[in-house]
Amino acid sequence: MNVVLVEPEIPPNTGNVARLCAATNTRLHLVGPLGFRLDDATLKRAGMDYWRQVEWRAWENWEEFAAERDAGKLWLVEQGGGTRYDTVSFGPEDYLVFGRETAGLPKALLEEHRDSWLRIPMFNAEARSLNLANCVSLVLYEGLRQQGFAGELD
Repeated sequence: MNVVLVEPEIPPNTGNVARLCAATNTRLHLVGPLGFRLDDATLKRAGMDYWRQVEWRAWENWEEFAAERDAGKLWLVEQGGGTRYDTVSFGPEDYLVFGRETAGLPKALLEEHRDSWLRIPMFNAEARSLNLANCVSLVLYEGLRQQGFAGELD
């Protein structure tokens, strides 16, 4: 599977997602502009020594990513989606797309992919959002579960 972070802003979140991708053999795509430098000490610390274990690529912007990405369905995960993330069927080459911590995914992108706009249920109207790394974990592990956790270590 593939995890895509569009314009991530907080290095520890990206580092935590990189660690998750390393542990699950998931490809990571960082779509710019990024809110930090890739050599940021906080980014490295959050990802610990896992960065060398992650298959990842940085893209200049969404247009470059979209033009060069491989086959696989795009699933955009953002508040307000019409479909709950646990009700769809994920494929092994699919892309799980998440937006900036402060602004989420661009509305135009969500509208363009309305049929694959997913939401994670929330139950408290006063809670603004969930942590980015937690959201990636929830959705990625649902996709891996659907695929029978292929490749799991004993």
